[in-house]
Amino acid sequence: MLKIENLQVAYGGIQALRGIDLEVPDGKIVTLIGANGAGKSTTLRTISGLVKATAGSITYDGTELLGKPINQILAAGIAQVPEGRRVFANLTVLENLKAGAYLRKDKDGIEKDIKWVYELFPRLEERSWQLSGTLSGGEQQMLAVGRGLMSRPKVLMMDEPSLGLAPLVVQGIFEIIREINRQGVTILLIEQNANMALKTADLAYVLETGRITMKGTGAELLADESVKEAYLGKKRK
Repeated sequence: MLKIENLQVAYGGIQALRGIDLEVPDGKIVTLIGANGAGKSTTLRTISGLVKATAGSITYDGTELLGKPINQILAAGIAQVPEGRRVFANLTVLENLKAGAYLRKDKDGIEKDIKWVYELFPRLEERSWQLSGTLSGGEQQMLAVGRGLMSRPKVLMMDEPSLGLAPLVVQGIFEIIREINRQGVTILLIEQNANMALKTADLAYVLETGRITMKGTGAELLADESVKEAYLGKKRK
């Protein structure tokens, strides 16, 4: 289990996270929803070692990760698919996937996992030779997810995977998220499309101005009137 306790982060004099507690049980899809600026991306970036916390604890299976180098966090089994895809535009699809496995030494295992990614995303295999910067937005998102999977993570953190994508493409991305989870990868998801996120998630948290204000199953939060009004665009009756 990935466990966050009393996590606090400040940017200068601005408190971005104000002591949040969060649990991501093994094998589950957990989503964190909230308005822009609530601290969602900061949470993921702190877990992955990109942002330093001012207080708190981040443990995975009882091992403290807070303050560890990024490589050690990745080696522990936690990978992040960043917001905005951020593929290596001047590298081919295949080169991007291999870059995701840069910590690994098992050549046979890497080749096997490339085939696994191609099974999840047949479009990537068709374009394995193509420069990533010339792919469509949806294809770049597929590649970003595939690159994240190449480290063989136990926990895959995804930051706004549907951002800027057409509704039909979004449906496909969420189908893949569920399939990755079925294949044993735990998912921590930040998503602007709260409706899709809550329908997909086993557990959900609401983050407001750096504090967790609600938690429950995805279905419970989907049915909550205050969540409907704030994040699903539905007015109270």
